[in-house]
Order: sequence, then C-alpha cells, then structure tokens
Amino acid sequence: MRAYVGVTDGAWASFLRARPVIAEVNFWQPSTLSAFRALTPGQPFLFKTHWPHNRLVGGFFSGHTNLLLSEAWRLFGEGNGVSSHTAMRAAIARYRREELRPGGDPMIGCILLRDVYFVAEHNEVAAPPDFAKNVARGKVYDLAASSGSYVERALSHLIRRSDMAADLVDGPVFGQPRLVAPRVGQQAFKALVQSAYHRRCAITGARITPTRQAAHIRPVGAGHGGENRVDNGLLLRSDVHTLFDEGYLGIDTSSRLHVSPRLRADFENGSEFYDRAGRTIDLPDARANRPGKEAVTWHMDTVYRSR
Repeated sequence: MRAYVGVTDGAWASFLRARPVIAEVNFWQPSTLSAFRALTPGQPFLFKTHWPHNRLVGGFFSGHTNLLLSEAWRLFGEGNGVSSHTAMRAAIARYRREELRPGGDPMIGCILLRDVYFVAEHNEVAAPPDFAKNVARGKVYDLAASSGSYVERALSHLIRRSDMAADLVDGPVFGQPRLVAPRVGQQAFKALVQSAYHRRCAITGARITPTRQAAHIRPVGAGHGGENRVDNGLLLRSDVHTLFDEGYLGIDTSSRLHVSPRLRADFENGSEFYDRAGRTIDLPDARANRPGKEAVTWHMDTVYRSR
C-alpha cells in the first residue's frame, strides 16, 4: 500500500471542505500530465496545503487523464474546487506561464479522486517532517515498507476524524481499523473512458461532443456486477449507447461488432450498423483498457438479442 501526499492550493481545499456533498473531485494541474504512476485506484491521496500553512487536510485516488478545461468543468463542476467555469479559467491562468487566449480551451492534467474528505481545521495534521519545502507537486510514501510510519498514523487520524467513519471495517492492513478501498467514481469513469477512446465513438467514429457517452458493458447496478473500470466501458454515440444497452448491438471477445437481426425486424432500419458488422471496433491504445472478456461475454450471453 502506497500513499501520495500532493501539494494543493489552500483555497481549493477550503472551497471543497465547505461542500461535503461533493464526493468526486478533480485535483487539476495547469498543464498536461504525461503520466501519474504513483498510485493505483483506491490508494490514499492526501492533500497538503502550501507553506506556511503546511497541513494535511484529507484524501483518495480514482485515476488520471488529460481533459480540455471545458470537459473538466462539464464532468466535475464545483468538484474542480471553484464556483464557475470562469473562476476555473482564472485559477488555471494564475499557474500557467503562457497567457490563456480569450475563448481558448486548454488541455489540463487531471488527477481524479473519489470519496474525498476534508477534516475540520482543528483536526488537520502537520505535514510529514521529511516533506521538503521545494517539493512542488507531491511525494510517494510506501506504507507497507514502513509500518507505523508518520504518514500511516496521519492517514488513520484523518480518516477517524472525517465523515468516512462508516466505511471503516476491522482488519490489519494499515493501522486499525482498515479502510475499504473505494471504487473509481462515476465521473472519473466518464473522463477515463473518453480519453482512452480518443474522444470518438468506438463503433461509428463520431466525434460530436454532446453525443458522446461512456457506456458500461456490464451495468453498475444491483445484481449486475459491473464496475466503474475502463475495461468495462465503451465510448459510444448516444443512440448507439441505447442500442447497445437494449441488446441490438454487441461486442465479442475479439472486439468485433455484432448486430442483432432484431434491429431490422423491429425498426426496418439499421444499415449503418449492418455495414459495420464483423469489424473490430476502435480500441484504446492500452491493452488493459480494452473491453474485458468477462464483461463482453456477459453482455453477449445476457443482453444481446441473438434472434
């Protein structure tokens, strides 16, 4: 188990602390991120405010990607730590070396967090004693290699004094009690699927922003067993999403498109899809993000209208 202590603006933390109903947030960076390999989803991401305040104020990690400023605002809204799209532009402009062009829509780095909590000011914890002033972004701590470390104890303190107490269960993982690892958030799922599929529909190639939707292959709902994972997702045009959910379209384990004969029988239409039947859909570059065999098998067996 690793934890990351990221440096944040005090105003960002204060804004979100005053809005405890916001569970998913975007810990944005003013410029793009090439990668963020410090954590895997569910591991603790702690916020440390700038010097001289220099206090730990909360945590948890979902994933990372790069988004246009407009996309980040549409997906996370006030979860970006500001009250409006205009305020977000102004905040980003303060940290960027180059000036934002009027009407420009820059790409920014986004570290996506779920089940975020902020403790009250009197429950904040001093920053790790080895966290140097010149660390601009953050630092990784290996909790497994240093049981009982300052960061492990600080994390336990923050969790116990947050509203996450209900998520605590007994267990000897990192201190007593153990925190159940959170899932990737719904908004993070949308952002990560969008980036993985290069912002275009996996079946039709459509790029029109308002029509793109992140679809679950296996639904995240009672009795379905799906999760908010990129390999359980497809980026689809809105009407294609509906057809997929209704079983008129399917994907096999080789990522080839299947089109149900019921599409033509029920609607006397569907040539756009029959022309693509048997083709491999557009896939993410990373193999780990491509449709999972278990999910697509479940969809073909359970949802797809084979006749």
